[in-house]
Amino acid sequence: QVQLVESGGGSVQPGGSLRLSCSVSGFIPDNNYIGWFRQAPGKEREGLACISLKDGNSYYADSVKGRFTISRDKAKNTVYLQINVLTPEDTALYRCATVQVDPYGSNWGGDLPVYGMDNWGKGTLVAVSS
Repeated sequence: QVQLVESGGGSVQPGGSLRLSCSVSGFIPDNNYIGWFRQAPGKEREGLACISLKDGNSYYADSVKGRFTISRDKAKNTVYLQINVLTPEDTALYRCATVQVDPYGSNWGGDLPVYGMDNWGKGTLVAVSS
């Protein structure tokens, strides 16, 4: 049984940084990635980035490139999401999930090209305000 547990959220001031963690347990097929998503109140869920635990290959949504960095510690089965220069618009519940990547990602218009989110963590809340 796959389990994902997020941590690292909290309240931060604009301009600050956070590193979120997603601890993964259970069997993950090699073709699965771990993706980060967020959902703010009243908004649709947004895919942010994903990474392969196996080889570290990663993808980003165009909207977060340059400010978000996804990484993984293969030995710890943990995926991280570094978020810099936080703004109030980053306030959301951040969740990780197992995903598959569409190899034709260019057809997604800059969105994170993932599907098949079969396993989800409960999320960690990020609140950005002064």
